[in-house]
Amino acid sequence: MSLQLAAGSPVASTSATGLAVSQVRAYQAALSDPRRFGQATRSPDPEAAVPASGLLTGLRGKDVIIAFVESYGQVAVRGTSYSPGVDAVLRQQTGMLTRAGWSTQSAWLTSPTFGGISWLAHSTLQSGLWVNSNQRYNELLASKRFTLSDAFDEAGWHTVADDPSDNTVWKPGTYFYHYDQTYNRLNVGYRGPTFSFSSMPDQYTLAAFQRLELTPGHKPVMAEIDLTSSHIPWAPLPAMVPWNKVGNGSVFDPQPAESESPATVWRSNNTVRQFYGQSIQYTMTALTSWVTELNDPNLVLILLGDHQPHTAVSGPGATHDVPISIVTRAPSVLKQMSSWHWQNGLLPAPSAPLEPMDAFRNQLLNTFSSKTPARDASAQGSAATRAAAVSGTSGR
Repeated sequence: MSLQLAAGSPVASTSATGLAVSQVRAYQAALSDPRRFGQATRSPDPEAAVPASGLLTGLRGKDVIIAFVESYGQVAVRGTSYSPGVDAVLRQQTGMLTRAGWSTQSAWLTSPTFGGISWLAHSTLQSGLWVNSNQRYNELLASKRFTLSDAFDEAGWHTVADDPSDNTVWKPGTYFYHYDQTYNRLNVGYRGPTFSFSSMPDQYTLAAFQRLELTPGHKPVMAEIDLTSSHIPWAPLPAMVPWNKVGNGSVFDPQPAESESPATVWRSNNTVRQFYGQSIQYTMTALTSWVTELNDPNLVLILLGDHQPHTAVSGPGATHDVPISIVTRAPSVLKQMSSWHWQNGLLPAPSAPLEPMDAFRNQLLNTFSSKTPARDASAQGSAATRAAAVSGTSGR
């Protein structure tokens, strides 16, 4: 599938020779700093030392949703044949949100993966470590690393993982991320059709999450929601229905037959790129219209891509960069993150700030948590550890 773990180094290729070469390169890269990554997973984590009373005080009372948009990479919004269509939707939805009282800001993150293996991006964002291989992922899961879900749990949030691609109990969600609740394709009441890889449309995923978790008077929720309608092969694609018609999902029954099949779409790279762009347009429309449909004044939505799409879409030499945006109605949230210098709107310009994805955990925790003596002492005593972790886990 031409998956990549490092820029320019495919992990899988249609060429057997290319695969052999890439395996050697990947093995050499994995050998370069495993000791430093292992040390980071075993060393005391400064963020874990912050008292619960000081964690995320700037977000208290907010529903914080981290929504990963599958394959939402930089190529979706910059310099490609399909990016103008995506850009138009982002500008349109930015305007719609602004008129409804929402503020949006955006920037860029560099993902540790390319074309697939989404869990590497999820774990990198959550852990603050550069998880760019399954070897590192497994090592991370065996550690006691302090994740964002841990931080929100300790600070009093109800924590949730929602991944409609799972069809069994996701064990790391309990023993590593410590989520209070996990949802998958089997426990959200869906009775509609599948759309190739995607077991349900993103619109249903969001509607079900609202029904199950965001009921009146609910405890503040922190959730990671993985949206899959933009997953390869990008056909057949769902279409939006009125939110009050979503029901159990049977309303989507006719849609797969009304869209092109994967076999038809993949006859041409041009068609593949076209349908990829349409899938991103669909997901971003569903996500942003859900915000106004939900109309939760306490919602803080962080939406981002997990990685760039397959090379059939992104082409050779694409970066690992993905967009990230925040949507909120709270001026206090924007004020606290003013030092990030993100740009207004859902569409980041080339000049927008760019950070590695593993930097986001500390950026969020340090911005929205109280400056306590325990935090200051921990930060001073662990400066060397942090420097080693950054240099050893960024892999660049």
